[in-house]
Amino acid sequence: MLADTFYKKILPELQQKLNKKNPLAVPRIEKVVVNMRIGEAKEDKAVIDQASQELALITGQKPKFCQAKKSISGFKLRKGDIIGLKVTLRGRRMYDFLERLFVLTLPRLRDFRGLPLKGFDSSANYTIGLKEQLVFPEIQPDKIKKERGLEVTIVTSTKDRNEAKTLLESMGAIFEKE
Repeated sequence: MLADTFYKKILPELQQKLNKKNPLAVPRIEKVVVNMRIGEAKEDKAVIDQASQELALITGQKPKFCQAKKSISGFKLRKGDIIGLKVTLRGRRMYDFLERLFVLTLPRLRDFRGLPLKGFDSSANYTIGLKEQLVFPEIQPDKIKKERGLEVTIVTSTKDRNEAKTLLESMGAIFEKE
């Protein structure tokens, strides 16, 4: 289990590597947010249920519906329409999801040479875009009607990109060579 390994092994190693005297000063992962866009939900309400079941299978948690905040006539979008799904993972579920992501899912991608370094934002959070939900081993390809992309955002407690990169590498993430 990644959660146990993090507190017993990874945390002390990071404390030494980053020269932090206090173990509470070592960067940690606060939460993982998984988003799925379902723009075609306004035409077919069954899409919402299908996508919700898929996201629940992937994350192990029931997703929250994201609604449009304002109407946009060019996109035929009304305020209150469901346009996406979101799951926020914390604690043990977060660590379990990250372990499956880094060990099983990402290596299964075709031509995977590592995660791009440009995925870090100004707050040292990392976002991974996946083109289809089929890369997760929990999803059965014969039951999928349409491929949908996912966005996984890993929120860290640090504001330094190098510390965040070191944290993710110690947890099993593989980055491209610079």
